[in-house]
Amino acid sequence: MKKMMMVFALAAVLFGAGFTATTAYAQDAADGAIVNADGSAAEKDAPAQETSFWQVVFGSGLVGVILWLALFGSGAFAIYFIVDGYILVRPKKMMPDTLINGVKAAMDEGDVMKAIELCDNDPSSMAKILKAGFAHVEEGFDVIDEAISAAGDIEIEQMMQRLNWISICGSLAPMLGLLGTVQGMILTFATIAITGVQIGPLSLTISQALYTTAGGLCVAIPAVTFFYALRNNANRLVLRMQVVTSDLIKNLRNVEVVEA
Repeated sequence: MKKMMMVFALAAVLFGAGFTATTAYAQDAADGAIVNADGSAAEKDAPAQETSFWQVVFGSGLVGVILWLALFGSGAFAIYFIVDGYILVRPKKMMPDTLINGVKAAMDEGDVMKAIELCDNDPSSMAKILKAGFAHVEEGFDVIDEAISAAGDIEIEQMMQRLNWISICGSLAPMLGLLGTVQGMILTFATIAITGVQIGPLSLTISQALYTTAGGLCVAIPAVTFFYALRNNANRLVLRMQVVTSDLIKNLRNVEVVEA
């Protein structure tokens, strides 16, 4: 829980810093000198009022603040599950070399029980796929191959159950941004109805709407990108594990299982 809170806080700070920098840049551009056609300085109607990102967030009303909190939460969870995905989908974690070398040595010696014991003592996905093959050692190589494929499907499904949370965050963020846009436009027309067409208040409410849209896209684009990258990497690793498993147990036809 503490790690989740730290990730949430970090995402909020980075998100706010980025938008604040964007606002400051836009404000500097707006404060530039304005000249007439003859090159003389033009008069300004009123000094520009600086508006920070945090003023946009907390000035968007209760619904707007809730939406921004939801966007921050979506971004924080996306970061958390992306890091978790990269920790999960690693070749060294899913198919450790020590297990593969140990099973290979056992199979070269014809000791299937030793290979099964090595798999029992290893929690990796590779060990589970190998155990599925060894469980049908007396039923023929075709049955073994089907068991390996079924175990691989189970492993990829279990990994996808965790990786899908990244996709959920990536899908939820644009909808939250769109809802914020609708809420901002409602505030815009409400402002027009109350005060008439005044550029200052009108521009502020429109900027609030556009900020939420941008915020949702800033969360969604990296989340969707990392999701597909991790998903493809997981699929490749599972296929590699199936190929390695088939290669390790290809000589099971000539091996007898001897109970200790």
